Amino acid sequence: MSLKVDRGRTRARSQAVQLLFQAEAKDVPLEEVLGGDYLLSKGPLEDYARTLAEGCYRYLDTIDEVLDQALKNWSMPRLPRTDRNLMRIAIYEMRYADELTRTDESELPSANGTDADDSALSGSDDETAVASDAAAETDKAEA
Repeated sequence: MSLKVDRGRTRARSQAVQLLFQAEAKDVPLEEVLGGDYLLSKGPLEDYARTLAEGCYRYLDTIDEVLDQALKNWSMPRLPRTDRNLMRIAIYEMRYADELTRTDESELPSANGTDADDSALSGSDDETAVASDAAAETDKAEA
C-alpha cells in the first residue's frame, strides 16, 4: 500500500472503497459490513469514510446506471471491484457530497489498484472523465 493513503481524505476514500468492496464481495448490505467485523488496511475508520460509503450506497442504483452508460468498451461486471467502487465514490462526491475536495482524488487508483486496473480505466478514457460524464448524466436523468 502506498504511503500516500495515510493522509486525511485520501485515507478516508481508501477506507470507503474497502467498505464498499467488502459489501459487494460478501453480497450483503453496507450496514451489515459496518455493524460487523470489517477489515481496513489503515484504521480506525474515518468519519468521512463512513459518510462516503453510506452516501454512495444510498445512491448506488443511480450511480451504477449512469456509470454503465458512461463506460466505453467496458461493462460494469468487467470492471475490477476496486475500480468500480472507486468510480462510484468519485461520482458520489461530484454529484451528491455537500463538501467536495478533490485535491488527492487522482492518487487513489495508484494506491488501491493493480496493474491490470489501468486497462479498464484507459478503456473508459480515464476515471475522472467517466465520473464527470456520469455526474452530468445523473443531472440530466434527474431533470
